[in-house]
Amino acid sequence: MTARKQTMKVDPWTDLLGGLIERHPRLWVRLGDWETRLVRESVAKAKLDRPIYIAGLARSGSTILLELLSRHTETATHRYRDFPMLLTPWAWNWFVDRAGSKKHEATERAHRDRILVTPESPEAFEEVIWSVFFPGLHDPAKSAVLDMGTSNPHFERFYQDHIRKLLILRGGSRYLAKGNYNVTRIGYLRKLFPDARFLIPIRHPVWHVASLMKQHRLFSAAGAEDDRVRRQMRRSGHFEFGLDRRPINVGDQSLAEEIGSLWRNGEEIAGWATLWAGVYGHIADCIQAAELGRAARIVRYEDLCADPGAILSMILDHCDLDHQGLPDLARAMIARPTYYHPAFSRADRDTIRVRTEDVAARFGYDLSADD
Repeated sequence: MTARKQTMKVDPWTDLLGGLIERHPRLWVRLGDWETRLVRESVAKAKLDRPIYIAGLARSGSTILLELLSRHTETATHRYRDFPMLLTPWAWNWFVDRAGSKKHEATERAHRDRILVTPESPEAFEEVIWSVFFPGLHDPAKSAVLDMGTSNPHFERFYQDHIRKLLILRGGSRYLAKGNYNVTRIGYLRKLFPDARFLIPIRHPVWHVASLMKQHRLFSAAGAEDDRVRRQMRRSGHFEFGLDRRPINVGDQSLAEEIGSLWRNGEEIAGWATLWAGVYGHIADCIQAAELGRAARIVRYEDLCADPGAILSMILDHCDLDHQGLPDLARAMIARPTYYHPAFSRADRDTIRVRTEDVAARFGYDLSADD
């Protein structure tokens, strides 16, 4: 199959439906609750067993992990087809299944990173649910951290029922989710699912900052050209880059303000490096405090590229999943990126090193080797 280039367009119907949900979120939550009551007998049969969460900054290798793990027969995850009607998955999938069996040609996704997608490809969409029940999660002026002390009974019931519906719809027994912002909710997720497994992808800060900057330019240009792109990103809960880019507040208000100030002043590299250090420093602190313990595995992107089969085998073992030939598939799919290379000056690299080296060392990166 020959892949077409993704032009980063949003069709009018998706934009219209997305707007309706954005304007009336509580109505759609009520519809989601009503849908659950209609299929209560079926939903009650689905067991919530060791959900798997991929949580790390965007551009860390999280998508390829999702792609691979979604191919396991036991996992069930969101797909592109689920958006924007994410809050009523049973009714929406019933409609989509009966709307026609048109075959969709695989296209390179909007990130232009060689990953091909169709409406059936896995994607990160559960942020829609979090944003409805926790307004202000993406306000840099407020801490986004949800911990063991967090309580929201309506969300907890809705979220768990939503997962059960997805497991039935997809014929899986293990929920699989990629969510960049879940790095601030690990404590709360462990409260909801004490047996959850976490995969934390991370990347060398120089390469990671370069990739984030590339995506920010792409999505900013697309959003400036067509405001539907900007609206789609906002409605799907993607504020990592683009015209609505926002720092992640990991519980340190001054740090979030510093990142925002650096970006506003045009200090892109310093801003991204500070964000990297803030997010992964927060994760390292969680691990050190035994909040994660054996529930989490760090997945360094460089290790995944160097030995895909071995790293994926480790991941599958951690998640209590049999291998099903996926390590061999990882060897065939994964390679180091060759479509761009960081074009940083020595001063740029020094900026990244100074702002990230302490945190990077906690994950085994020696940035002095780059000198």
